[in-house]
Amino acid sequence: MVHGPISLCPAITASFRLSCLRASAWNTINRFACLLSLASGGGMNLSRVRRAVLSHNVLFAASCCSALVPSVGGAEAQPAVVIEDFTLNDHAGARRSLSEWKDRPVIVVVFLGTECPLAKLYASRLAEMDEKYRDRGVQFIGVNPNQQDTLQELAGYGVKYGIEFPLLKDPGAKVADQFGATRTPEAFVLDRRRAICYQGRIDDQYGVGSARLKASRSELADAIEAALAGKPAPTPRTQGVGCLIGRREPSRADGEVTYARHIAPILQNRCVTCHREGQIGPFTLTAYEDVAAWSDMCLEVIENLRMPPWGANPAHGEFANDPRLSDEEKRLFRAWVEAGVPEGDPAEAPPPRQFTDGWQIPQPDAVYQMPVEFDVPATGTVEYQYFVWDPGFKEDKWVYAAEARPGNPEVVHHLFLFYIPPGKDEAEPEDALFNAIAAFAPGMPAITGDPEYAFRIPAGSKLAFQVHYTPTGRPATDRSQAAVCFADPSKVRKQIRIEAAMNPKFIIPPRRPDYVVHAKKKIKRDTTLYTLSPHMHYRGKSFRFTAKYPDGREEVLLDVPRYDFNWQIVYLFKTPKLLPAGTVIDMEARYDNSADNPLNPDPDQTVYWGDQTWDEMMLGTATVSDAHEDLRSGKPGSGGKSDKVALLGGRQ
Repeated sequence: MVHGPISLCPAITASFRLSCLRASAWNTINRFACLLSLASGGGMNLSRVRRAVLSHNVLFAASCCSALVPSVGGAEAQPAVVIEDFTLNDHAGARRSLSEWKDRPVIVVVFLGTECPLAKLYASRLAEMDEKYRDRGVQFIGVNPNQQDTLQELAGYGVKYGIEFPLLKDPGAKVADQFGATRTPEAFVLDRRRAICYQGRIDDQYGVGSARLKASRSELADAIEAALAGKPAPTPRTQGVGCLIGRREPSRADGEVTYARHIAPILQNRCVTCHREGQIGPFTLTAYEDVAAWSDMCLEVIENLRMPPWGANPAHGEFANDPRLSDEEKRLFRAWVEAGVPEGDPAEAPPPRQFTDGWQIPQPDAVYQMPVEFDVPATGTVEYQYFVWDPGFKEDKWVYAAEARPGNPEVVHHLFLFYIPPGKDEAEPEDALFNAIAAFAPGMPAITGDPEYAFRIPAGSKLAFQVHYTPTGRPATDRSQAAVCFADPSKVRKQIRIEAAMNPKFIIPPRRPDYVVHAKKKIKRDTTLYTLSPHMHYRGKSFRFTAKYPDGREEVLLDVPRYDFNWQIVYLFKTPKLLPAGTVIDMEARYDNSADNPLNPDPDQTVYWGDQTWDEMMLGTATVSDAHEDLRSGKPGSGGKSDKVALLGGRQ
């Protein structure tokens, strides 16, 4: 264990992100193998079927795939599926059949949804692959099995992402059933016999809550190359990652639990802030038809605790911004899905929730916009962007209300307005943390406080935006803005400030599944605590804040047992806590650098402190004020610098 002074943090206090969805099951039956078994009078065992099929593939070199596909997890190999001819309408209404491309040695069928985040991110990748392999005899076909997606939306999807290969509509998901598809996007490679050689993801660049700078494995491309060479795919099957196919159709029936009476109120209270038109939620949940189609997906993410996003252990602390569904709300949602998603009487549904188009704070005293427009690329990872300007402050400014608004909510992951102290021309990493004024993240409300409690912006400061962008599969632009309300300095009683503890003295060994890092902060004077927030990167596993009071008591203030980098939440106490002078806040962070961590950029790397997401950080932040401060009367704690140096850290 190493201890020593530790410095400030170059990190952010809150950011949200949309979570994508995961997992898939494999469904396999091979007619050819079955026929061989029947021809033998039913006595041919699986090993003989394997040899017979492989022999068949040797005789017919154009058939690239082994007719037996290993199952995930090392289970016994299963015979591959041979796809029968099917006919569907394309996005223009024309009838298209699989047999139309009988001369093509390899066909790639990809099941796509127009609203699924991963289907959007991979759309341009598929268009590029289609162009690359077209002249080599490979035919790409997109199939949309979602009941909620229309032909018009499918056509718009193709135009938006530059897709030239056919996009077919699969009513009732009958073709998806034949393939055994369960997710979008999910890719299948067919050989000349139209047997499935490969099923699964496109590559490993995008996953559930993760995005690599580039793919390290490209299983679909590898399978295509193998098929063209008349060889089995190197990896015949991977787990599909994406949204569950929307197979459910609306039901106008009534029931004990209905959409109108029970489910709509839950969604309005918990979900539609993000899941409405023009916001960062990947699909809308404001109409019954959409909710019915997405109901299985919604149930999955609710029961897996992925939505609504929240990481705090309910055994410790009560928080005003806890968005979780209650046990009763979860029970109602499951019962509704199991009953066939009945709508019930529409007259019983609550009126649509109204959202303010203008600023949600009182009339702003100032509105600030990014100095320039920013171009967001279609794919990849965009590093934090900074935009700096001088507002010309001649005196201190005290902010009691603030709101940040993205210019393009579809691509803005999070947004901060902060100040750069006088005498500096450029932002330092800690400025966005300690000097934050306004913030935006999906679902985060505007800040409107009591004018007696305010943040101070020193005279002569510059202002800056820090913006984190999330590509959506097509190029976009953004020019975000923020508004503030200034308090009368003579009436400000308490200065709100941000404190932090961090520990950069760690070295995480390769493949270590549970590496622990500690940091501590000692409270020098009586302090009121309003919020806590942990910050790590993709290897972050869990984070816990424990208060050790001067009288010997200990209290877990916040425990985040399943930390998720993509949802860095500011936890707002329902009742502010008094921390007496002498209290020590112990922070314990755990990291998973093993291959079992699906978000791990590289388990073979030794990991150090760094700003990039493939590095790591260990940081705990808090919003506080001096408990007995009264700036109006000149009592102690009159708005000086925060205790940024009284920090202790250690590692093990």
